[in-house]
Amino acid sequence: MTYDVAIIGGGIVGAATFYKLQKKNPNLKIVLIEKMDKLADHQTGHNSGVIHSGLYYKPGSLKARNCIQGRHELVAFAKEYGVKHDVCGKVVVATDAAELPHMEKIFKTGLENEIEGIEMISAEQVKEHEPFVESIGGIWVPCTGIIDFRGATEKMAELALALNSESSMHLGEEVIGIEKGDATSTVITNKNKFTAKYLVFCAGLQADRLARKDGVDLKEKVVGFRGDYYELTDEAKHKVKNLIYPVPNPDFPFLGVHFTRMTDGEIECGPNAVFTFKREGYGKTDFSMRDTWDALTYGGTWKLFFNNMSFGINEYRRAFSKKLFLKTLQRMVPSLTMDDIKPGRAGVRALLLAQDGDTRDDFRIEYHGRSIHVLNAPSPAATASLAIGGYIAEEAEKHFGLK
Repeated sequence: MTYDVAIIGGGIVGAATFYKLQKKNPNLKIVLIEKMDKLADHQTGHNSGVIHSGLYYKPGSLKARNCIQGRHELVAFAKEYGVKHDVCGKVVVATDAAELPHMEKIFKTGLENEIEGIEMISAEQVKEHEPFVESIGGIWVPCTGIIDFRGATEKMAELALALNSESSMHLGEEVIGIEKGDATSTVITNKNKFTAKYLVFCAGLQADRLARKDGVDLKEKVVGFRGDYYELTDEAKHKVKNLIYPVPNPDFPFLGVHFTRMTDGEIECGPNAVFTFKREGYGKTDFSMRDTWDALTYGGTWKLFFNNMSFGINEYRRAFSKKLFLKTLQRMVPSLTMDDIKPGRAGVRALLLAQDGDTRDDFRIEYHGRSIHVLNAPSPAATASLAIGGYIAEEAEKHFGLK
C-alpha cells in the first residue's frame, strides 16, 4: 500500500497530528510509525503531567498561542473521552524579595496572554491554597491542571485509527532510512518499508537526526537534559494539595523544581535539569558514546555550559545529593524532612540548541520538499499537542494540497 501520509514518532505530538489530520481528512490513508513498543514512551510519558496555563511564554509566540489554545482543547478532549485529569490550579510563590520584580513580569505576561482567572495573592492567601508553603506572596493560576498524558496519547491514536480502516499504526519499528522518489518516499524501518506521498516527523529526542536523514540542512543539534524527581512519602503527602511552583530564575532556561500532584495521587517533586550523556537515558549513569560525542563536539553545547556554569554545577550537585535536593524543596515547604522524600523517576527533555548556546527557541516546525519536521517542541508541547496537531494538519493541506 502507498499511504498518503506517514507520521514518524508516537509521542503526544505525533499522535495528536495523526488524530487531527485524520479527523480533518477521513479519506487519507495515514500510517503512524513509532520505534518503541508503546506510545508516549519517552518525553510524553516521563514529563510532570501538568496542563500548563501559558503563563510564562512570550505573547504572540507559537508557544503562547498553541499552549493556550491547546490547553482548552486538551481539557475538552479529556472530558469527552474520559482521560484522567483535574483542573486543580497552581500557585507560583516568591520566597525572597529579589524574586518579586520577575513575579510581577510573569503576571503581566499572563495578563497579556489572557490567562483566565490569574491573580496576585498575599502570603496569607497562598496558605489558603497550600497551608504548608511559606512565602512572601504569589500568583494563583486556577486554569492549570494535571492529566494522564500517556492515556491522552493512546486515546488520540485510537480515535484516528477508527476513522479509516486503511490507516495503521506500527509500534516497535525504528526508522533507519528515508529514500526519496519522484512522487513518493520510502520510510525504511528495522522491520519494514512504508511508501508514502508525504512525511511528517514528530521525533522528539531524535528530531535532528531524522531531519538529516531526510536531507534537511540543519545547523542546530538536539541536546538532552535529564530531570530527576523525588516523591513525597505517604506520611508527607498532606503537605502538598495540588501544584506549587517557584518564581523561575530568568537567567536559567528551566522553570525550577516544583511540586505536582499526579493523577494517580502521588506527589512528585522536581525536576532538576542536568546534561545527559544519553538522549534516551533515564538513569544517572546512563551513557551513549554516540550521543555524548554528538553533544560534546557541538559548539552550542559548550556555549550553554559556559553561559550557565554556576547553575549547571548546582544542578549536578543536587542530582547526586538528596540533602541538596531537599534544601531546594524547603525554600517553599520548610517543614519537609529527609524522611518525607524518596527517589522517584526521571525524564529527558529534548532542546534544539542554537549555535550560540541559546535554549529558549520557540516551537519550530519546518518544511522540506514533501516533508514537515517538528524540530523543536519542548514544554509546553504536551499541553499544546492538539493545537500543534491542528496547525500541522492545516499546513499539510496547504503545502501538500491534501484533500
